Amino acid sequence: MANHKSSEKRIRQTETRNEHNRYYAKTARNAVRDLRATTIKADAQAMLPKVSAMLDKLAKNNVIHKNKAANLKSGLAVYVNSLA
Repeated sequence: MANHKSSEKRIRQTETRNEHNRYYAKTARNAVRDLRATTIKADAQAMLPKVSAMLDKLAKNNVIHKNKAANLKSGLAVYVNSLA
């Protein structure tokens, strides 16, 4: 248990931040999953910039690692380009 007021506040802040980060990380995973499930190239090309921007914002705010964002964006670009 926390012994100091500052550590109690830190615990509250951490819980709030974790909920916030978990929500946006899950939203991004859903967007990536939806893009990978798309088989129509025009739709996928329209979705790719939005998903890429979302991943960049999450990496900028340290919700996900910048290399993870880069790897996801690269894989999605390869997938979209491979659609017929």
